[in-house]
Amino acid sequence: MFPRNFFAGIKTIAIVGLSDKQDRYSYQVGSYLKSQGYKIIPINPNITETLGEEAFPSLLSVPKDIKIDVVDIFRKSEEVLPHVKEAIERGDAKTIWMQEGITNSEAENFAKSHGLNVVMNFCLMKAHKKSLDDAG
Repeated sequence: MFPRNFFAGIKTIAIVGLSDKQDRYSYQVGSYLKSQGYKIIPINPNITETLGEEAFPSLLSVPKDIKIDVVDIFRKSEEVLPHVKEAIERGDAKTIWMQEGITNSEAENFAKSHGLNVVMNFCLMKAHKKSLDDAG
C-alpha cells in the first residue's frame, strides 16, 4: 500500500477537514499525529485554530515556505477532488491520503497522473500505529 519507510520520510501533514471538536475522529487523528512529532496543519475554513495550530481555509492559503508532505483528507468522497487539485497546484505534497470510508477514483486518477502517491479508505493513524508494530 505504501513504502515501509513511508513515515520516516514525512514531517508535515495538512489535515483537510480537521475539526476543533475533541469528539471528532479528525481531531483524534490530528492529536495522535502531533503527539508522534509530526507538524500538522489544520485545513478548515470554519475555524481559526485547533490543537494549538493555526488553521487555514484551504491548502492554497498555507504559506509557501511551509512544505507539506502529506495531505490527509477528512471530507465526503464527492468533495475530495478540489482538495487534490489544490495540492497539485501547491506542488509540494507527495501523497494524498483519504481517510477510512473515503474513496474517489476520479481524484485518485488525477493525483496519480500528476505524480502523487494515493492512499484511499485507510486511516493514517492506524497505518502509523501498524508501522510501529511492524518495526518493533
